[in-house]
Amino acid sequence: MADATTLAVQHEFGSQHTELKLSIVEGYLQLYTKALRSRWPALWYIDAFAGTGSRTVRVAARDGTLFEEPVAEMIEERRGSARIALEVQPHFDRLVFMEQNPLHCQALEALKADFPGRQIDILQGDANELIRSEIDWDGWRKTRAVMFIDPYGMEVDWTTLKAIADTRAIDVWYLFSLSGLFRQAARKVSSIDASKRAAITRMLGTDEWEKELYAPPPQRDLLSILDEPEVAQRLADVKSLEAYVKRRLETLFPLVLEPFPLPLDRGPQRFSLFMAVANKEPKAIALARRLGNHVLNSGKKSQVRP
Repeated sequence: MADATTLAVQHEFGSQHTELKLSIVEGYLQLYTKALRSRWPALWYIDAFAGTGSRTVRVAARDGTLFEEPVAEMIEERRGSARIALEVQPHFDRLVFMEQNPLHCQALEALKADFPGRQIDILQGDANELIRSEIDWDGWRKTRAVMFIDPYGMEVDWTTLKAIADTRAIDVWYLFSLSGLFRQAARKVSSIDASKRAAITRMLGTDEWEKELYAPPPQRDLLSILDEPEVAQRLADVKSLEAYVKRRLETLFPLVLEPFPLPLDRGPQRFSLFMAVANKEPKAIALARRLGNHVLNSGKKSQVRP
């Protein structure tokens, strides 16, 4: 039986959208450090849900064809976001890996040992608390950073996003769970209990979402009222939810690029990869827009497969 450390390293997940989102983020990190290395004394990378630094992927078996031999199922270990960031050239001056799972933190410590001499900090705990604590300092005038937020679900609070935006120094790649919001925001508003309502408000930073996403019940005559009562129903589909989330982010960040849908070409959209920029300076916005759109357009043309 594998021991706990081995289980931590074997962080099994992965799909076409995982591969694609990581390739997009990696492309941005490469362009970012090259563009800003000579302009800023310090460049940071912050990974709010760092995992283990690697991921174990099962590659499905394939039947043979007239020209190809059959291929058995394979287990591959691929780079996670933490290792990708460590391998970026030019290097980030400091890397901060945040993770709640203690076994995953052990794996990150082992990864850190592979990069002696680098400034790597591994923080264990709740991502919202760690982010707000870590970025609450007065050194942002001389520092710029990229943050990758890839939560397991709907863990990210709006207050955390506001704290990031208030630094005026961080570019954020945020994988937003549209499927999670779609499930929480039930078709009938009467089906949303208090806990779900609180979760949506915490994530979107307003309780006005109900007015934006739901239509009031139509006016009815007295006889129809005696029948089953009508309730407000959500009119917003997945794309409308995505557009609403973008509008909300734009109340915090001076630039929010068009989100990248994931999965790109398989099944219904479940996630949106948002890129948001906290810096208000026109030159910074123009540079981030150019770099971000470049990697997003490259992602759309990509044929990455698990």
